[in-house]
Amino acid sequence: MTATKQKVTIKGRKDGLVFFMDDSCSFEELMADLREKIEHSHNQILSGPLIRVTIQLGKRYCSPEQMEQLTQVIRQKGNLVIHTIDSDVISKEEAYAEMLKARFSLEVRNVRNGQVIHFDGDLLLLGDVNPGAMITSTGSIFVLGHLRGIAHAGVNGDKQAIIAAASLEPTQLRIADVISRPGEEWAEQKGTTEFAYLEEDKMIVAKMNHLMRVRPELGDKR
Repeated sequence: MTATKQKVTIKGRKDGLVFFMDDSCSFEELMADLREKIEHSHNQILSGPLIRVTIQLGKRYCSPEQMEQLTQVIRQKGNLVIHTIDSDVISKEEAYAEMLKARFSLEVRNVRNGQVIHFDGDLLLLGDVNPGAMITSTGSIFVLGHLRGIAHAGVNGDKQAIIAAASLEPTQLRIADVISRPGEEWAEQKGTTEFAYLEEDKMIVAKMNHLMRVRPELGDKR
């Protein structure tokens, strides 16, 4: 007869107890086994002086509500103090931060006259691109500052790339192999927050509030 796999395994170590939670069963099964362990087992261990508890969730993701249920059951024993909760699953916020880190090259600098800098992927530049300077990227370019020099996005042929700036006053913009120079498209509202994109191989400059209509996939990447 095959023994039933335990959903909760409690092990002692020098600094307290570790609750190993099975990450392959349902949450309801996990809770049932946890209650059984807390209420009917290990009576000698789960009583007496204060004991630090570490919860190991493995690859199980628990919502805040589920986490509260777990901790409430363990706290039924007044001597158990939850010290840490470890999980191999990162939160949505952590996943988004990691995505941004992988997706963007973040630069905090001013690009001076005569400088040429290149980046792989999307570039987020916190600073100014001065006249006579050039920035290039295989992805999109976002400048939180004045863009007065040359910017070339999608250098490997990505025509979905965009160039955006808090203050758009370039000497030249280029996306993939399409080049645009200062003209009527941004001369009337010089220095405003705008972005450039390609539509049918033509360079178009629009106000930033049109970005999600033009490139909705940027929002989907979150």
